[in-house]
Amino acid sequence: MPIQRQHTHSFDPMSSLQKVRNGKSPVHYPKGAVVYTQGDAAAAVFYLQSGQLKLTVFSPTGKEAVIGILKPGDFLGEDCLAGQSTRIATATATEDSTAIRIEKAEMARLLRTEQEFSDAFLSFLLARKARMEEDLIDQFFHSTEKRLARVLLLLARTDRSNQGVVPRITHETLAQMVGTTRARVSTLMSQFRKQGLIDYKGEIKVNDSLADFVFRD
Repeated sequence: MPIQRQHTHSFDPMSSLQKVRNGKSPVHYPKGAVVYTQGDAAAAVFYLQSGQLKLTVFSPTGKEAVIGILKPGDFLGEDCLAGQSTRIATATATEDSTAIRIEKAEMARLLRTEQEFSDAFLSFLLARKARMEEDLIDQFFHSTEKRLARVLLLLARTDRSNQGVVPRITHETLAQMVGTTRARVSTLMSQFRKQGLIDYKGEIKVNDSLADFVFRD
């Protein structure tokens, strides 16, 4: 099962967005700011330029689950294009972030008239769909240890320039992504470090042996 997320299309969406005069606006979100909340009206798509966001969903009983960590070059809020009238998740900045807000009507126009932009957006959606399917399979068939290892690999390989370094993230957020407790994540992280699968001195650095661990029977 693939573990590395890639934007396979080399086209930069900003080249199309820079041509837009109306229906878009730059937005800044300091760490901790909410981009939108589950249940809000869905009226725009966002293109993340810098920083990091997390997507979370809440159950009717208040249980929270992290369903994604977004990095520069990612889109979010695209559910409004599929007829979704309200947000199905909450997006929060986990560090200072900047984005381009594109109103629904303008985004629809871009997809109709800008072929390269449309292709890049479709590539992103297909990659996200594949990732979600892999996450679902992971929850059903893999142990907590392997689910955590896979999440660390995905986070570390989001940006190739990071050389295996995981973006700043808390054990609590990792636990919400994996589907376990914070204490369990802390225990497993210590085990991974002792086994040489990761280096953990102020930042988490993933070693190649962690991928071997994921695929080991």
